[in-house]
Amino acid sequence: MAEIVEMLDELQHKAGKNEAWRQKLLATRNAEDPLSAFCKACRELGYDIYEMDMIVAGEEFYATMRRSTNGGGENSPLLEGEDDFYELFFAQLERSGR
Repeated sequence: MAEIVEMLDELQHKAGKNEAWRQKLLATRNAEDPLSAFCKACRELGYDIYEMDMIVAGEEFYATMRRSTNGGGENSPLLEGEDDFYELFFAQLERSGR
């Protein structure tokens, strides 16, 4: 999981400074399959990111968060949106363009 997070952080940082990269990544949100288009764009930019990488990283992060809250038992609070690296990536990328 750490590797995908590091790649996304680096990509986000570079795209925040390179308008062509930023626009290329933002345009993937309008594709028929946005996640696949995003991952393809990442690979074209030199980041070996695939759909399952994003999904697994999110699930692993969420599971870690659940375990760290209240012992991870049935009474652990529901954590929403904490596992969606795709949405978090774009939220930050959109803010960097302001």
